[in-house]
Amino acid sequence: MTQVIGIDLGGTAIKLGRFSEDGICHQSLTVPTPQPATPEAVLGTMTDAILQLNPVENAVSAIGIGTPGPADAAGRIARVAINLKNWQNVPLADWLEAKTGLPTILANDANCAGLGEAWLGAGKHFKNLILLTLGTGVGGAVILDGKLFTGHQGAAGELGLITINPDGPECNSGNRGSLEQYVSVQAIRRETGLEPVELANLAKSGDAKALEFWQNYGRYLGIGLASIIYILTPEAIIIGGGISAGAEFFLPQVRAEIERRVLPSSREDLQLLVAELGNQAGMVGAAKLAWQLAQ
Repeated sequence: MTQVIGIDLGGTAIKLGRFSEDGICHQSLTVPTPQPATPEAVLGTMTDAILQLNPVENAVSAIGIGTPGPADAAGRIARVAINLKNWQNVPLADWLEAKTGLPTILANDANCAGLGEAWLGAGKHFKNLILLTLGTGVGGAVILDGKLFTGHQGAAGELGLITINPDGPECNSGNRGSLEQYVSVQAIRRETGLEPVELANLAKSGDAKALEFWQNYGRYLGIGLASIIYILTPEAIIIGGGISAGAEFFLPQVRAEIERRVLPSSREDLQLLVAELGNQAGMVGAAKLAWQLAQ
């Protein structure tokens, strides 16, 4: 029975898994990302790891990769990779195909996480959903009619970069007051001097300031999601990333804000859920991408 390999390329680790079509992971492997993480060094490490996962000829039919940055619309080129050295328009799919002989496809890591949650995680019962990853930055993925939506040039789904305050803090994107400037780990540190997990623990112990912080956090997140809901009317919004561990303290406020701002006709039966796959989501989604290529 043929299988595929899903790869999540990160700044510190590369996660690989070999999956059958029903979503079962038959073998997985995590290897350190070479430092400095130049394209050539990463290619070598990845090729060696793929050989370990694919020892029997013809057992694997395709490879999918999630990269930390945008890929081109065809899923061939890593246009930029954040936290990796010298990554500009790297034809990673061509390179891996030449090394392995296997058809290969790329997507942004947040898009892969969205595909993973849609396939095997919190989104498996929905055709139309969005994933928002709340971490160092804020990433997103849009799944429409069961398929990843990447837009005209492959860069759609940058949900963290929508504007919620025209005069807010500056963003690396060149925008001001983007959603990311209010709900990312960096935003939390800037405002409180604490880590999200510390604030969640304080809230658990009933600390009034921490509880108030999460109320405000939920309000900002709800404001951002309101705009996205009006455009996409998803069946479900899945919240992932490290900050989602504190979801119990901010999701009620997110819900209240959405109900206040969004017409009932645009949010009917909308589910607000926490991601289920954790840091495996990118690898799982990359495998789903590979299955779509293999079929």
